[in-house]
Amino acid sequence: MNERKRAALAAIDEQSAVFTALSDEIWENPELSLKEHRAAALYCKRLKELGFTVTEKLGGIETAFCGSFGSGGPVIGILGEFDALSGLSQRAGAAEPQPLLPGGSGHGCGHNLLGAGSLAAACAVKRYLELSGAPGTVIFFGCPGEEGCASKAFLAREGLWKQLDAALSWHPGDANQTVTGSNNACIQVLYRFTGLAAHAAGEPHLGRSALDAVELMNVGVQFLREHMTDDCRIHYAITDTGGVSPNVVQAKAAVLYMVRAAKVAGAAALQKRVDDIARGAALMTETKLERVFIDGTAELLPNFTLEKLLYENMQALGVPVCPPEEEAFYAALKASCPPGDLPGTGAAHDREIRKQVLALSDNGARPVCDFLMPPYSAEVFLPGSTDVGDVSQLTPTGQLNVAVWPADVPGHSWQIVACGKSELAHRGLLFAGKALAGAAIDLLTQPDTLHAARAEFAERAGGYVCPIEPDAVPRAL
Repeated sequence: MNERKRAALAAIDEQSAVFTALSDEIWENPELSLKEHRAAALYCKRLKELGFTVTEKLGGIETAFCGSFGSGGPVIGILGEFDALSGLSQRAGAAEPQPLLPGGSGHGCGHNLLGAGSLAAACAVKRYLELSGAPGTVIFFGCPGEEGCASKAFLAREGLWKQLDAALSWHPGDANQTVTGSNNACIQVLYRFTGLAAHAAGEPHLGRSALDAVELMNVGVQFLREHMTDDCRIHYAITDTGGVSPNVVQAKAAVLYMVRAAKVAGAAALQKRVDDIARGAALMTETKLERVFIDGTAELLPNFTLEKLLYENMQALGVPVCPPEEEAFYAALKASCPPGDLPGTGAAHDREIRKQVLALSDNGARPVCDFLMPPYSAEVFLPGSTDVGDVSQLTPTGQLNVAVWPADVPGHSWQIVACGKSELAHRGLLFAGKALAGAAIDLLTQPDTLHAARAEFAERAGGYVCPIEPDAVPRAL
């Protein structure tokens, strides 16, 4: 690592309190998708204070923004998120469920850390550009609503990501590794049924039940499951049951559906079949149907060149070690969850890597995986979805994971929220910032590496099919 790069990364240590305090403040004020007004205002304020040129309401989305520094190319984008999840309120540092606000929201996916770590990376790249005087631009993107809006996909529809030479991001997790492989595309649609209210005993023949329509739709989808390919998934949540009085025929009801498939085209085709079932349910119940498109995401395009670059920077930095005095808390959280498989994508798909991870994790007994997973890049398939996929369809994109919660802890859980302000989490976000910044600096200074990443992208990209419908607008659920 040359002196300028080392000095640039030192900017993260010098301002570590800024980034950890930002993460903590967002953890303390969890906001759901597209409602992150406080977080967006806080980020924009910090970006301006740190010397970035800020654009608010990016792409017409109220809580989307970006902060840029530099001029000319290469242009490197660093992605940040900051939305929370409903029903996951939890006291920090508690090893048992202790909601701060019963039924309240919480950062059960670590996005408070994700955004702060990415901002730290952007600041270090800015420092490098200042020290070197070299051409190049770094842009921090504040991307709202990953959990329920897919703002990156809406911005992809507008072609925003095409301006970048490469994009980098990270996600909190239980393993230190680079992200590889692909995943499911996803489409979300809300179905609202409207019928006629009536006395359920006195004049039931005059009523038309919207709740009946929702239930019939759900039954129809259950029978559809036999006739999908193995990569597909369908999930639903009844968002409005029409009331709590059983002696009233429910005049309104709604159900939110999420449809997944390996490719956008497959998800769209399956979604049309779900649409037909919804129309059939409306016909059967003589109710009116309103179809509301919510969001969609494309599948990830892996980039092995960027994965290798990120891994080399993680390796050069050295993963932060969890001190023994902290392990009791993480062990208690781990024990509160059902035993899971070994963490890490490589351990799940490669026998030799699995052996190495078994040894590194003391046969899975270590509460925190505070070691770097063996390198692993492959075209494996993972069943989840992310709007980072839409970025990866338009520019070379690399991601990494950093262990900021214990092994065996599932995503979207109160245990993750309990770790959100821990020393483990703070160390992780700073480490992620340095690794991302190191890779970004390498892309600015190593044209051959950037060229290789773009050549690999050109070989994999087969023409982006945007999952966002042409007339759809971002909307909060």
